[in-house]
Amino acid sequence: MDLPDKDLQILRELSHNARITNKNLAEKVGLSQSGCLERVRRLEERGVLLGAYAAIAPEAVDVGVQALIAVRLKRHTRRAVATFRSYTLTLPEVSAVFHVTGDYDFYVHVAARDMNHLRDFGLDSLTTRAEVARIQTSLMFEAVSRPGWPVLRAPA
Repeated sequence: MDLPDKDLQILRELSHNARITNKNLAEKVGLSQSGCLERVRRLEERGVLLGAYAAIAPEAVDVGVQALIAVRLKRHTRRAVATFRSYTLTLPEVSAVFHVTGDYDFYVHVAARDMNHLRDFGLDSLTTRAEVARIQTSLMFEAVSRPGWPVLRAPA
């Protein structure tokens, strides 16, 4: 998508502070309040602006361990991929699901209370699935996200 520079400026500002008021956003990007609000609405309607999310400290919600679980499906068909993806996104422990190439078909980012919870999640929620052939769990020492990613090109 080729976005106008003003739209990119809006996205950049929102990526740094999704709670900014429309008035302050309009001032920062040099638009009228109504013009800014209209651009934000269009970005939402076009599926460019997907939402705003809160960053939560894992330890504040009793998350003691995070992992990436690599999952190989028995058969890599459209139906198996769609079924597995849909299923994993219903699980409260799952933060993100990545459909990838290589030895595994998916990487699943999981947050658990402790090692027992993580073990039980893998055994009860993943290996019991008919479409799953194998899993491999990698513990995460640290998880750091970049606010505002993907990086937006600088305005011309």
